[in-house]
Amino acid sequence: MRNKGWFKKVAGLLKFITVLALLSLCLSYLSPFVHPESAWIIPFFGLLYPIFIIVNLILLVVFALFKSKWSLIILLIILLGGNLHFRHYSLGKEVKTENESESFTLMSYNVRLFDLYNWSVDSSNINRRKIFTFLDEKQPDIVCFQEFYHQDKSKSFPTRDSLVSFLQTVDYHERYSHRTKGRKNFGIAILSKLPMIAKGEVPLQLESGDHNDNYCIFADVVRENDTIRVYNVHLQSIKIKSDEFTYVDDNGVVTIDKSAAIENVVTKLRKAYPMRAEQTKLVLDHAKDSPFPVVICGDFNDTPLSYTYQQFQKLYTDASRELSRGISSTYAGRMPAGRIDYIFYSSGLNGSYFHIQNETLSDHRAVWCRLNINKSDK
Repeated sequence: MRNKGWFKKVAGLLKFITVLALLSLCLSYLSPFVHPESAWIIPFFGLLYPIFIIVNLILLVVFALFKSKWSLIILLIILLGGNLHFRHYSLGKEVKTENESESFTLMSYNVRLFDLYNWSVDSSNINRRKIFTFLDEKQPDIVCFQEFYHQDKSKSFPTRDSLVSFLQTVDYHERYSHRTKGRKNFGIAILSKLPMIAKGEVPLQLESGDHNDNYCIFADVVRENDTIRVYNVHLQSIKIKSDEFTYVDDNGVVTIDKSAAIENVVTKLRKAYPMRAEQTKLVLDHAKDSPFPVVICGDFNDTPLSYTYQQFQKLYTDASRELSRGISSTYAGRMPAGRIDYIFYSSGLNGSYFHIQNETLSDHRAVWCRLNINKSDK
């Protein structure tokens, strides 16, 4: 009798956990379609979708082994997600390029200031050189940098001038939050081997008046007789600093307040989600008036099951989903954010391949693809 009572308690607890897991998964399905200002908690379910789907798959196997009807319920809820599951798992494939002379390679890379603030100067320089080596090997025709750093006439930590030299770019476009002390510049940049006939910025000035260091710039580049507009975006980040929840006692012992850290992250995310939604609208409103085929790439700071991603993928093709296969991740920082760096392109373009950097040299991995003008759309 005792064993039977224990079994009922375990079964009851398991069913309770299952109901919570199923409810969480259903709420994550809503995340792409609900504006963050309408229900602030919904985006968090989209962020945690990978955890919810794994838990539900485990529960599905457990209940299936016991031949329980709950396995059918779980399977039904999973199937309810439909194509949303394939935002994290791509089923695309590479396409052979007929004429590479009419195509171009484009890369997006958040370089985290080339590791400028590494505690070790030697490590900082070594990592910068590794990033340079990677870029030199790939030789993209167009590269869009986020968290870009450039110091005017720097001899100790050169970046832009070195990049222009070994990438042999003919033009570049930058937007900085200028720092006069030490002639240091922080922001985003586009470097191109293809000539730019126009440059501009999409001001991400929010209605709330909040100041931020996130930008969107664009450049009209010419390939053969075709012009493409390339947008480089860096949408609202949450700027988490470890010292905000790290404490040092009188004996010099460093401790981390985990509850304070979680509360800090949740608070910043809650503020950032609607800001990104507003910035997304500004970028898309500008891009819809482009007279040329469009590429929008950069650090979007949002996962595939987010409102921000949904707005872009409704209008443009996600190169990762179209041209690659499998589960991918572009963020390599402390928080398990998954894929938050994207390359989107309009119907006037075709893609050949898409790759994500294997080596981790920043808290983001570079993403790049080959694109060409779709002549049939002309």
